[in-house]
Amino acid sequence: MKILGIAGWSGSGKTTLLVKLLPALIGRGLRVSTLKHAHMHFDVDRPGKDSHRHREAGATEVAVVSPGRWALMHENRGEAEATIEDLVSRMTPVDLLLIEGFKTHDHDKIEVYRASIGKPMLAPKDKRIVALATDEAVPGIALPRYAIDDVESIADFICRHCHLQTAERRRA
Repeated sequence: MKILGIAGWSGSGKTTLLVKLLPALIGRGLRVSTLKHAHMHFDVDRPGKDSHRHREAGATEVAVVSPGRWALMHENRGEAEATIEDLVSRMTPVDLLLIEGFKTHDHDKIEVYRASIGKPMLAPKDKRIVALATDEAVPGIALPRYAIDDVESIADFICRHCHLQTAERRRA
Protein backbone atom coordinates (compact mmCIF):
# COMPACT_ATOMS: atom_id res chain seq x y z
CA MET A 1 0.00 0.00 0.00
CA LYS A 2 1.43 3.36 -1.03
CA ILE A 3 1.15 6.20 1.48
CA LEU A 4 1.20 9.93 0.78
CA GLY A 5 0.36 12.78 3.10
CA ILE A 6 -1.51 16.01 2.49
CA ALA A 7 0.01 18.40 5.02
CA GLY A 8 -0.29 22.05 5.87
CA TRP A 9 -1.54 24.43 8.51
CA SER A 10 -5.18 24.58 9.60
CA GLY A 11 -7.22 26.55 7.10
CA SER A 12 -4.84 25.97 4.18
CA GLY A 13 -7.27 23.82 2.20
CA LYS A 14 -6.03 20.29 2.92
CA THR A 15 -9.49 18.77 3.22
CA THR A 16 -10.82 20.63 0.18
CA LEU A 17 -7.92 19.35 -1.92
CA LEU A 18 -8.19 15.80 -0.59
CA VAL A 19 -11.94 15.65 -1.29
CA LYS A 20 -11.31 16.78 -4.87
CA LEU A 21 -8.40 14.35 -5.33
CA LEU A 22 -10.41 11.29 -4.29
CA PRO A 23 -12.69 11.16 -7.37
CA ALA A 24 -9.76 12.04 -9.65
CA LEU A 25 -7.70 9.13 -8.30
CA ILE A 26 -10.60 6.69 -8.06
CA GLY A 27 -11.50 7.63 -11.65
CA ARG A 28 -8.08 6.33 -12.65
CA GLY A 29 -9.08 2.90 -11.32
CA LEU A 30 -7.32 3.18 -7.96
CA ARG A 31 -8.63 2.04 -4.60
CA VAL A 32 -7.99 4.90 -2.17
CA SER A 33 -8.51 5.25 1.58
CA THR A 34 -7.86 8.18 3.89
CA LEU A 35 -6.57 8.68 7.41
CA LYS A 36 -7.26 12.03 9.09
CA HIS A 37 -5.61 13.38 12.20
CA ALA A 38 -7.77 15.52 14.47
CA HIS A 39 -6.07 17.76 17.02
CA MET A 40 -9.01 17.99 19.36
CA HIS A 41 -11.35 15.47 20.89
CA PHE A 42 -13.98 14.33 18.43
CA ASP A 43 -16.88 11.93 18.53
CA VAL A 44 -18.52 10.02 15.70
CA ASP A 45 -21.17 8.74 18.08
CA ARG A 46 -24.20 10.44 19.67
CA PRO A 47 -25.52 10.34 23.21
CA GLY A 48 -28.53 8.06 23.51
CA LYS A 49 -27.40 5.65 20.80
CA ASP A 50 -26.71 2.06 21.91
CA SER A 51 -23.08 2.26 20.79
CA HIS A 52 -22.59 5.45 22.83
CA ARG A 53 -24.08 3.70 25.85
CA HIS A 54 -21.64 0.79 25.35
CA ARG A 55 -18.69 3.21 25.35
CA GLU A 56 -20.00 5.15 28.34
CA ALA A 57 -20.33 1.84 30.20
CA GLY A 58 -16.59 1.24 29.71
CA ALA A 59 -16.08 -0.78 26.51
CA THR A 60 -12.61 -0.29 25.05
CA GLU A 61 -13.83 -0.89 21.49
CA VAL A 62 -17.29 -0.73 20.00
CA ALA A 63 -18.03 -1.84 16.46
CA VAL A 64 -21.19 -0.62 14.76
CA VAL A 65 -22.12 -2.69 11.72
CA SER A 66 -24.79 -2.33 9.05
CA PRO A 67 -25.19 -3.62 5.48
CA GLY A 68 -23.77 -0.35 4.12
CA ARG A 69 -20.76 0.28 6.41
CA TRP A 70 -19.08 -0.49 9.66
CA ALA A 71 -17.18 1.62 12.14
CA LEU A 72 -14.85 0.71 14.96
CA MET A 73 -14.48 3.18 17.80
CA HIS A 74 -11.57 2.71 20.18
CA GLU A 75 -11.39 4.49 23.51
CA ASN A 76 -7.84 5.29 24.61
CA ARG A 77 -8.93 5.43 28.23
CA GLY A 78 -5.78 7.22 29.34
CA GLU A 79 -3.43 5.39 26.96
CA ALA A 80 -1.26 7.32 24.51
CA GLU A 81 -2.64 8.34 21.13
CA ALA A 82 -2.20 5.57 18.56
CA THR A 83 0.87 5.90 16.37
CA ILE A 84 0.48 6.36 12.66
CA GLU A 85 2.10 2.93 12.17
CA ASP A 86 -0.52 1.29 14.41
CA LEU A 87 -3.33 3.02 12.55
CA VAL A 88 -1.99 2.13 9.10
CA SER A 89 -1.63 -1.51 10.15
CA ARG A 90 -5.37 -1.59 10.94
CA MET A 91 -6.38 -0.25 7.54
CA THR A 92 -7.55 -2.57 4.77
CA PRO A 93 -4.84 -2.60 2.07
CA VAL A 94 -5.66 -0.40 -0.93
CA ASP A 95 -3.60 1.10 -3.75
CA LEU A 96 -3.14 4.43 -1.97
CA LEU A 97 -3.65 5.71 1.55
CA LEU A 98 -3.86 9.50 1.73
CA ILE A 99 -3.05 10.88 5.16
CA GLU A 100 -4.38 14.30 6.11
CA GLY A 101 -2.49 15.92 8.93
CA PHE A 102 0.35 14.21 10.81
CA LYS A 103 2.51 16.97 9.31
CA THR A 104 5.57 16.08 11.41
CA HIS A 105 5.51 12.35 10.68
CA ASP A 106 8.21 10.82 8.48
CA HIS A 107 6.26 10.02 5.30
CA ASP A 108 6.20 11.72 1.91
CA LYS A 109 3.79 14.65 1.77
CA ILE A 110 2.34 17.26 -0.52
CA GLU A 111 2.25 20.59 1.29
CA VAL A 112 -0.84 22.72 0.86
CA TYR A 113 0.42 26.26 1.38
CA ARG A 114 -1.35 29.61 1.52
CA ALA A 115 0.61 32.64 2.66
CA SER A 116 -2.67 34.23 3.76
CA ILE A 117 -2.78 31.80 6.70
CA GLY A 118 0.20 33.64 8.16
CA LYS A 119 2.18 30.50 8.97
CA PRO A 120 5.59 29.50 7.61
CA MET A 121 6.03 26.94 4.88
CA LEU A 122 6.77 23.43 6.09
CA ALA A 123 8.89 22.47 3.07
CA PRO A 124 12.13 24.26 4.03
CA LYS A 125 12.37 22.19 7.23
CA ASP A 126 10.73 18.93 6.08
CA LYS A 127 12.69 16.91 3.51
CA ARG A 128 9.72 14.52 3.11
CA ILE A 129 7.64 17.19 1.36
CA VAL A 130 7.77 16.15 -2.28
CA ALA A 131 5.53 18.79 -3.91
CA LEU A 132 3.57 21.96 -3.21
CA ALA A 133 -0.08 22.75 -3.87
CA THR A 134 -0.33 26.50 -3.52
CA ASP A 135 -1.88 29.67 -4.81
CA GLU A 136 1.39 31.56 -4.25
CA ALA A 137 4.67 32.06 -6.03
CA VAL A 138 7.30 30.29 -3.92
CA PRO A 139 10.79 31.39 -4.91
CA GLY A 140 13.73 29.38 -3.68
CA ILE A 141 11.85 26.08 -3.26
CA ALA A 142 13.01 23.43 -5.72
CA LEU A 143 9.94 21.20 -5.61
CA PRO A 144 7.21 20.48 -8.12
CA ARG A 145 4.56 23.18 -7.64
CA TYR A 146 0.91 22.91 -8.61
CA ALA A 147 -1.93 25.38 -8.48
CA ILE A 148 -4.03 24.42 -5.48
CA ASP A 149 -7.06 23.84 -7.72
CA ASP A 150 -5.22 21.89 -10.46
CA VAL A 151 -6.52 18.57 -9.19
CA GLU A 152 -5.81 16.57 -12.35
CA SER A 153 -2.12 17.58 -12.42
CA ILE A 154 -1.76 16.86 -8.70
CA ALA A 155 -3.41 13.44 -9.20
CA ASP A 156 -1.01 12.74 -12.10
CA PHE A 157 1.93 13.68 -9.85
CA ILE A 158 0.68 11.38 -7.09
CA CYS A 159 0.41 8.47 -9.52
CA ARG A 160 3.94 9.06 -10.80
CA HIS A 161 5.48 9.69 -7.39
CA CYS A 162 3.86 6.63 -5.80
CA HIS A 163 4.43 4.44 -8.87
CA LEU A 164 0.73 3.60 -9.03
CA GLN A 165 -0.58 1.39 -11.77
CA THR A 166 -3.68 3.24 -13.00
CA ALA A 167 -6.40 1.68 -15.15
CA GLU A 168 -4.94 3.39 -18.23
CA ARG A 169 -1.45 2.04 -17.53
CA ARG A 170 -2.82 -1.46 -16.81
CA ARG A 171 -4.42 -1.55 -20.29
CA ALA A 172 -1.24 -0.39 -22.03
